[in-house]
Amino acid sequence: MCALMGNKGIETDDAEPALEELMEKARQAAQNSYSPYSKFRVGAALRLASGAIVTGTNVENASYGLTICAERSALVRAVAEFGPAIKIAAVAVANLNGAASPPCGACRQMLAEFVLPDAPVAFPAADGTCVMPFRDVLPVAFGMKLK
Repeated sequence: MCALMGNKGIETDDAEPALEELMEKARQAAQNSYSPYSKFRVGAALRLASGAIVTGTNVENASYGLTICAERSALVRAVAEFGPAIKIAAVAVANLNGAASPPCGACRQMLAEFVLPDAPVAFPAADGTCVMPFRDVLPVAFGMKLK
């Protein structure tokens, strides 16, 4: 179930100011989007359990399959900067096109490796900014227990 940020009568909890800050970081990242083909400019911001914020943006390629979404861009950057033991405490996605844009399936699956199950995920929806816990964004993730 999606809770809308900033709507009276709909509670997103006391974390809303922190999520709004994260959304602003995602909007700033979207300014750097390389999207000459779709013109769909997306940014993502991840708040790690350590408190660090890492951003990413979509980078398109003429061979569309090589395009990377903003969420995966931020995730790869977070691992490169802080190592593979990171835990993601919150996710924000924004675009500069005024369109709904929840994380795609590939991004959801990639985030699942590092995100806390109750981490809020904020993204543009048809009626405003939707906030839901990650476990509801990807209720049945692929998983492998290697250890």
